[in-house]
Amino acid sequence: MAKTANLYARIEPELKEQAENILLTLGIPASNAITMFYKQIVLQRGLPFDVKLPANVPVDVSKLTEKELDAELEKGYADVKAGKARDAGSVFADIRRDYGI
Repeated sequence: MAKTANLYARIEPELKEQAENILLTLGIPASNAITMFYKQIVLQRGLPFDVKLPANVPVDVSKLTEKELDAELEKGYADVKAGKARDAGSVFADIRRDYGI
């Protein structure tokens, strides 16, 4: 089928550049990526990925009051005491192993 329809969308320039750099590395033109996305919408009869709020949202400490910051620090301390925390060295070792770096 001939490609005769146009699609115009306004997005953040930085997001566009980041995505296009990845697509360039993959050798996929942006128009092909958009076509693939639309085809997946049709095949899946909806978005081809889950759209939901993340379960764990990182805390922006710069926006916390002193009381809220103290509460977050107490949670972290309780996790360490309960053995729910790992040392940075073992975490980074796992990352290196998992990603071959």
